[in-house]
Amino acid sequence: MRLRLPGPTEVPEDIASIGSKPMINHRGAEMAELMHNVCEDLKICFGTKNEVHILTASGTGGLEAGIVNHISAEDEVLVITIGIFGNRFLQLVEMVGAKPTVLKYDFGEAADVNDVEAALKKNPNIRFVVMTHNETSTGTTNYQIEKIANIAKAYNCLIIVDAVSSLTATPVETDKWGLDVVVSGSQKGWMMPPGLAFISVSEEAWSIQKECKTPRFYFDLLKHQESLKKGQTPWTPALSLFYQLELALNKLKSEGMDNVIARHATCAEKARNGIKNLGFELLAQEGYESNAVTAIKAPEGLDVKSLLNTASQEFDTAFAGGQGSLGGKIFRFGHLGFVTEEDIDNGLNVLTKSLEAIGFRN
Repeated sequence: MRLRLPGPTEVPEDIASIGSKPMINHRGAEMAELMHNVCEDLKICFGTKNEVHILTASGTGGLEAGIVNHISAEDEVLVITIGIFGNRFLQLVEMVGAKPTVLKYDFGEAADVNDVEAALKKNPNIRFVVMTHNETSTGTTNYQIEKIANIAKAYNCLIIVDAVSSLTATPVETDKWGLDVVVSGSQKGWMMPPGLAFISVSEEAWSIQKECKTPRFYFDLLKHQESLKKGQTPWTPALSLFYQLELALNKLKSEGMDNVIARHATCAEKARNGIKNLGFELLAQEGYESNAVTAIKAPEGLDVKSLLNTASQEFDTAFAGGQGSLGGKIFRFGHLGFVTEEDIDNGLNVLTKSLEAIGFRN
């Protein structure tokens, strides 16, 4: 099955195979060396000199860690949401008993910098800004994240970012942009299976953690910080995924991060142009289209479920449908991770044949 999804994404054969290596002592010297290698390489991808920690969890686990280590009950938080995953961040903020101020945008829209500044100016008690960089549910990217981060800093706020699907597919400059907590997940642009979350933490964020009153145990990043000094994780790691991560990072380094980002941009542009040539409209606001996934509006008369089933069953290709209230209204074409222009051409070809097979003409 060819995966034209926003995650999980296809895994190269050598990365898949290396996961079958024999286990090692996760409290021994081999693990310490492995931890050193992957954590240093992750810093390159994140664009940071800060520590990057690895959690055996999904991307959502990483997002929860970002919240419970920093935000306490009654804290004032600005939550910027442009889709399903932004709403999930809001749920996590509400879970810890914090007080959210919500900037909520229509599906397909990106956050407006002026709105962010107005919200922070109106409520000087806000001390955290929480946002999604790339929203896979709508194929939209908050490309003004650097400006938003600058505004957050001007109002003395800590900024926590969901970069689960943007890292390695879209530029992310953690230190340059002043991002305090940045989270990503292995099943997206990293060419890996699901199961690992990566989280970078600024010096300011570490200091806030020591004052944070929210209970946590498995996701306690201070425990991870102490364990990393010994080249370990505090809890049993998914070793097979760590083997795969080391090779995936070597591949990214070998290609060069600038080239990786450029490849994603090229593939995304090819996908968008091909989809428009088929007569479809994109959901994302012009200029904010994602380089990880394209969300396509379903015109009247198109049975999205039938289209996706036909592509899967007859052409061995998986596209994604809409999530939540977008179900049946859009479908999504993923182009991140282990992807080439040839893969985009194949996906567009399958889409064309699937539309013909169900008798839909746009």
